[in-house]
Amino acid sequence: MTLPANQAGMPGPSPSGPSSLKPTAPRSMSFVSANPLAVSGHEGLRPPAFAASNRTMSTPHVLGPPRSSSLVASGAPGSFSADMRSTTASRLATLRADYGSSQRAESGEKMELTESELQVVDLRERLNKEMKIKEGSENMLEALNTKKAKQTKEQRARVESELNAANRNIGQLKIQIEELQQPKPAEGSSRSRISNLFRGNVPRSISGNMAKVAADSSDEAEDAESPTFALSEILLSLEAAAMSSDYYIERANSLVELFKRHPTLKYDLAWSDFGLQMQTLLLSDSREVVAAGYRVTRYAITDRKSLQTIRGLNTDYLVILSLVKEGKANVEREQALKFVRAFLDVKDGVEEISCAVLRTVVSVADHDEDRLRSICIETLAEILIRAPALVVAAGGIRTLTASLTDGKYEVPESLVTAFLYLLDMPRGRKYLHAGQGLEVVFSAFADSLQGRAHDQRLKSNARVVRSALRTWSGLALFAMDNFRAVKSLVLALRRPFDQTRDIIFELLFDILRIKLPSWSSSFLAGRRLTTYGRVTNLRSEGLLQVVSLSADDYTGQHSLVDHFISLILAILFESGLVEVLYGLLNGDLDALLRRKATLLLGEVLTMGSRLLPDRYNVPSQLLPDLYSWATAFGLTERFVAASTVYQLDSVNRTLQRSGAATAACSPTSTAVVEYQEKARPLEQSRIQISAQIDEAQFRNHMLESQVLGHTNYTKWRWDILHAIVDGPLLNPKRLDEAIKATRFMKRLLDFYRPFKYRFADIRNTKPNQRYVRVGCSLLSTLLQTPDGVRYLMENKLLPQIAECLAQLDPKSGLTSSAPLFSPGRLAETLSSGYFSFIGTLSKDPKGMAMLERWRMINICHHLIGLSDRDDLIRLLLGHVDFSLNSHFRVMLSKALTGCAKDIRIYATSLLRPYALRAGRPGSSAGSSTHEIGPSEWAIRLLMTQLYDPDVEVCETAVRILEEACNRTACLEFVVRCCPALDHLGEIGAPLLLRFLSSSLGYRYLDDLDYITREMDDWFLGRNETYVTLVEANMAQAMQTPDGQRQSTADLPAPGPSGVAPPHFYRELTRTAEGCKLLVEKGHFVEFVHTLRECWMEQDDAEVILKVKGYLWAIGNVGSMELGAPFIEESKVIELIVQIAEESEVVTLRGTAFFVLGLISRSRRGSQLVVDYGWTGAVGPMCESAGLCIPVDLGPLFSVCCSSLRARARVLAWAWGRPADGDAGGVQMRSWGDEATEADLVAGTVDAAALAADDDDALNARVLDLVVNSCNSILTGRTYSDFLRLRDRKPPGYHDPAFFRKVMGLLEGHHYHLPMRRFILDQFDKSVLRRIVLDDDEVEAGVEVDADADVDADAPAAAKTLLDAANDDDGDMDVDSDAAVGPAP
Repeated sequence: MTLPANQAGMPGPSPSGPSSLKPTAPRSMSFVSANPLAVSGHEGLRPPAFAASNRTMSTPHVLGPPRSSSLVASGAPGSFSADMRSTTASRLATLRADYGSSQRAESGEKMELTESELQVVDLRERLNKEMKIKEGSENMLEALNTKKAKQTKEQRARVESELNAANRNIGQLKIQIEELQQPKPAEGSSRSRISNLFRGNVPRSISGNMAKVAADSSDEAEDAESPTFALSEILLSLEAAAMSSDYYIERANSLVELFKRHPTLKYDLAWSDFGLQMQTLLLSDSREVVAAGYRVTRYAITDRKSLQTIRGLNTDYLVILSLVKEGKANVEREQALKFVRAFLDVKDGVEEISCAVLRTVVSVADHDEDRLRSICIETLAEILIRAPALVVAAGGIRTLTASLTDGKYEVPESLVTAFLYLLDMPRGRKYLHAGQGLEVVFSAFADSLQGRAHDQRLKSNARVVRSALRTWSGLALFAMDNFRAVKSLVLALRRPFDQTRDIIFELLFDILRIKLPSWSSSFLAGRRLTTYGRVTNLRSEGLLQVVSLSADDYTGQHSLVDHFISLILAILFESGLVEVLYGLLNGDLDALLRRKATLLLGEVLTMGSRLLPDRYNVPSQLLPDLYSWATAFGLTERFVAASTVYQLDSVNRTLQRSGAATAACSPTSTAVVEYQEKARPLEQSRIQISAQIDEAQFRNHMLESQVLGHTNYTKWRWDILHAIVDGPLLNPKRLDEAIKATRFMKRLLDFYRPFKYRFADIRNTKPNQRYVRVGCSLLSTLLQTPDGVRYLMENKLLPQIAECLAQLDPKSGLTSSAPLFSPGRLAETLSSGYFSFIGTLSKDPKGMAMLERWRMINICHHLIGLSDRDDLIRLLLGHVDFSLNSHFRVMLSKALTGCAKDIRIYATSLLRPYALRAGRPGSSAGSSTHEIGPSEWAIRLLMTQLYDPDVEVCETAVRILEEACNRTACLEFVVRCCPALDHLGEIGAPLLLRFLSSSLGYRYLDDLDYITREMDDWFLGRNETYVTLVEANMAQAMQTPDGQRQSTADLPAPGPSGVAPPHFYRELTRTAEGCKLLVEKGHFVEFVHTLRECWMEQDDAEVILKVKGYLWAIGNVGSMELGAPFIEESKVIELIVQIAEESEVVTLRGTAFFVLGLISRSRRGSQLVVDYGWTGAVGPMCESAGLCIPVDLGPLFSVCCSSLRARARVLAWAWGRPADGDAGGVQMRSWGDEATEADLVAGTVDAAALAADDDDALNARVLDLVVNSCNSILTGRTYSDFLRLRDRKPPGYHDPAFFRKVMGLLEGHHYHLPMRRFILDQFDKSVLRRIVLDDDEVEAGVEVDADADVDADAPAAAKTLLDAANDDDGDMDVDSDAAVGPAP
C-alpha cells in the first residue's frame, strides 16, 4: 500500500505554499470533550485533541459514508437538473486508524478486508445454489401442472415446500451480503474514538452487558457529532496519496453531507487549507473527482466574500476548461455549470462572474447539439436581468435573440421576460437597439420556406409574440415606428402560404382573447348554424353569459383586460387587419381558412363595437369593400363576396343568440332583466305549443321514441323522449293517457328504479348525463299535476331510493355487502344521478312531502354526520335546493359547523347563489323564522362562517359577502348585523371597504375608528402594495385563457381576474362624508404634488413605485361621480396624459393609460379626458364604458423608438488590467471590479499589440491564429496551421503567462465551442496546474522520485490526486442534490 504524504516524510498541503519540500513532523492531535476549535497557531481546521492523551496519529482518520447514503436534499445551490444519479456504489476500502506501527496497521487492514471478501464470496456461492434450486422447483411445478392433480398431489406439495425454503434462504442470504458490503459506521465522535484508542486495554473477558453498554454509548456519541472534528478528519483524509477515485469521491460526498447536516459550518471554514484541498480535487484527471470538487465548493458558498475567495483560487480557469470539454465529460461539465449558477443564488454574486466564464457559457449556448444548451440559455437570461452589461460584453444578446427565433428552445417565453424587463427603464433599454431583439421574431412570418422545421419555428415565434403582447412593454416595443412590427404580421396574411395564415389566425385569436363558442367547430367544419337543438342551447348559454357579465358591470368593477384589449384592437385596426381580411375573403382561399377568417372578422367587428370608439366602428361595420364587390353584378367574383356577406351575417346572428353581442351592449342590470323577460316568454311559448298536440300526434311521438317497442333503453330515442317529457306530458290528459292507456310511463320509471340495475349500472360519462337530465325533467313534470303526483307516490322508485340510502345509515338497521351508493359506484356509474332526483324533489313542496313520507329526510340527517363519506355529503348538499325553508337548510347549517374543513368550505360556497339572489334581505325581520327568504338566510349563515376556526372558511365567506354587498340592500343588511372582523385581519379588509359605499356603513366604521387608521395606512404604504396587487392580477388574467381565476375544487370563482381590485379611496369617495374627510386630510393634494415632482424619475425603483401608487389613488378617486370634482379642480388630467405620452418608464405609461380609463368612467371625467385628445367607447345609453384610448396612438408608443435609437448599440468587452509582475498578461476579473461606463468600449482585440510583447516568433504566430480562429471563414485554414505549428513545439504551450494571454483573447472574442476546445487542448496540462497552484517556477517534465511517489516540484496532495486518481472516463449522471459517484 502506498503511504500517504505524511507517513512518507513529505509535507501535505500547507497555507505557506505548495513549493515547500522539507520533511515535517507528524501532526499531533489532542482530543477534548468540549466543542473543538482549530489548533492554535494554524489557520486550517485541525482535529481537536484530548487532554488525557498525547498520542499522535500517523495516518489520517477517514470518515466514509455508508454505501446506501445518497445525499439528496432540496434547494442545492446552483442546481438545475433532477435526472442525475450516481451510477456506482462506493467501495468498501477505508483507512483504519492504528496507534502502533504502520506495518501492523496495513496488515490488519488487509486481513479485515480479506475476511469480509471471503465471507461475501461464500455467501454468493450459496446464493447461486439456492437460485438454481428455486429455478428447478419452478420448472418442476410447471411440468406438474400438465398432469392430473390427484396423481401429483404429494409430489406437488414436496416441490412447493422446497420452493418456499429456497425463497426464504435467498432472502436471508441477500440480507447477509448487504450487511457485509456496507462499510463500518463512521467514527466521527470523540467518545467513540476514546473507545477505539483504548481498545487494546480492554480485558478479553468483558461481559455481554458491558459490551451492550459500550454499544449504547457509541450510538449516543454518533448523535453528538462534532462538525469541526468531522470536517478536519475528512480534510485530512483527502491528503492521502495513491488512492482510487472512489476514495476521493466518497470523502467529497461525506463533506457535502456534513454541510447539509450543519449548515452553519461553512461560515467557519479556513479557506487556506480547505481551498487547497478543493484545488487538488479540481485538478484531478478523473472527471468524477473534478465533479465532486465542484459540488463540494458549491455547497461551501456563503456570501459574496466567499465567492471572491473561491475565485482567488483560480477557479475561473478550471471552470472554462471544464465547460469546453467534450460530451463524454458531461458529469464534470454539469457540475461546473451548477457551480456558475450558484453565484446567482448569492446576493450580488452575479458581479463575481467573470466575462471569460460567461463567454464560455455563451459558446455552449450557441452549440445546438450540446446537452447543456438549454440550461446555458436559461442562465444567460437570468444574468441578463441582473447584470445586462455583463451579458452584452460577453456577446450573449445575439445568442438569446437567436434562441428566440430558431424555434429550437423549448420555453421561449422565459427569454421574452428577460428582454421585456430591460425594455421597461432607460438603463436597460440602452443595451438593446432597434431592429434586433424581439422584433426579429416577425421575420419568420415573412419567410417563403416550407416544411416541418419552418412550421415549428413559426409556432415558436408565435408563442413569443403572444407572450410579448400580453405585457405593456411588449406592446410598446411592437407598436414603435408606426406599428411596423404589427403591420408586418398583418401583411403576412397576404402571402400564399396556408400554414402561415393558419398560425397567424390562431395567434390573433389568442392575442384578442377570443374564446371560440361551442358552435365554432361545426361552423369551421362547413355545417350551417340553423339547427333546432343548437339554437335552443345557444339561447340558454347566452342567458348565462349575459347574467355573468352584467353582474360584473353592476358591481362597478373596471376590467383592465378589456381596456388593454381595446388598445391592441385599435392597433390592429390601424395596421389594416380588417382590410386584409376583406381581401382574403374575396380571394382564392382554402375553405377551412375562409371560414376561420370569416369567424375572426365577425368577432373583431363585434369586439370593436363594444370596445372601440365610433371613429373605428363606423367605417368597418358597414363592410364597404364586401358590399361593393357583392353588388358588382357584371362580375362573376361577386358571388364569392355575396357568400362572405351571408356567412358574416350568419356568424353575427349566432353570436347575438349566444349572448356575446347582447352582453357587450348590456352593461347594466336592467338589460339583464329585460333579456330575461324576453327570453322567458319565448321558451314558454314553445312548451305550450308542443303541449297542445292531439292524441294521434302524441301516440306518434311515443312510437317514435321506441319506448313502447323495445325494453332495451339503448334503442330508445332520448331526444324525442326529452321533448315529450318537457312538452305533452305537462298536459294532464296526455299524462293520463301515458299512464293508463300505454306502458310508456311504467317502462320509463322502471328504467330508473335502483334495483333494476339498468340506470344505476350505466357508466358515468358526459354523454350519459342525458339519462340524468331526462329523469329530472320527468320528476319535475310529474310534480306539476295531481295525477302525476299520485302516480309517483305509488311507484316503487322513491321507496327503493330510500332503501339504498338507508343502507348507509348506521341507525336504520339495514346493511348491504355491495351498497348502491358505495364510493366506487358513485364515481364510476350514474348512481350519483339519484341525488339529482332528490334535488329536483326538494324544489317543490309536494316533492318534500314525498321525501318525508319515505323517511329520506331523517336518513339524510344521519348521513350528514358521517365522518368517512365526504363524497356522499358533497353529492347531497350539491344537488339539493335550499330555496324552500325545509329540513335541508338545517342539514346545511349542520355541515357548516360540524363537518370537516373541506366540507365546510364547500358548504359555504353553496351559499353564494342564494346570497346573490334578487330580493331585499331583512324585510322579514319581524316575521317568523319559516318566512325568511333565501337571500337573508344565506347572508345570516355567511355571517356565522366569519367566526369559523379555519381561515380558509372565513376567507370564502368574506369573498361571497363582498360580492353580495354590491347590492345596496344586502350591504345595508350586513352592516346592520354589525359583524366583528378584527380577528380576520387582512382577510376581512375587502368587506370593510365595501361598508364605506354607504352612509350607514361609513358611520359604523367611523364609530370603530377604522376609517382614520385605514386611511393613514394607505397613505403611508398601502398604495404601493396596491400596485403590486393590481399588476399581479393583470398578469394572471392575461396568462389565463378565459380570464377567470383558477379556483380550488368545487369552489366557484368569485369573479373574473383582470379587474381593478377594491381601493380605499374609491370606496371613500362614494359618500359625501368620505369626500369631506378626504378634503380635511389633504391626501389628494399630496398625491398630485408628489406626482408633479417625481413623474420624470427613471432609475429609482422606489420612487417609481410610489408614483404608480399615487396614480392609482387619483384614478380611483376620479372614477366616482363625487370624486370627479377633485380631478377637475387639481387639473391633474393634463399631467396624467403627459405621463402616458412622455414618461421614459414604459410601465409607468401603462399605469397612466389605465388610470385615464378609470377617470373616464364618471360622466365628468369622460368629458375632461375628451378635452385632452382621448376618446372611448360608450354604451347604448351613451354611458361611458371606461375604455378610453388616445385619438393619435403615436405618442403613446414613442418611448422605445426614441430611446433605442438614441443609443443604437452598446457592445463591450470586459477587459481587465495586466496582472502585477506579468507584462502583457490579461487577468480575468468579474464585472463588478471597478467597471465603469468607460470600460464599455466597442472594438476588437489588438492581436498585434499582444504579439509584440512576446519575443518568440512561434508564440506570436499562435496569437495570430487564435485571433483568426474567431472568423468562421478562416476556420479550416486555422486548423491546419495549428496542426503544423504543433510539430514545431511553440514554447508558449508550456508557459503560464502565454496561457493567460490566450485566455484574454478568448475572453475578448466570440469563438464556437469546438474551436475553444481545440485551442485550449494545445497547451500542456501542467500549465493549468501551475497557474491554479500559483507555482509559475515549475518546469514541465521534471522526473518523479519513485520512492517518494510524489513530484519533486509539485505539492504533494495535488500530485497524488493528479497521478493516482486516473480511473475510467465513462459518463455518469450526478444529481444536483445527490452524491457524486464513480463511473462503472
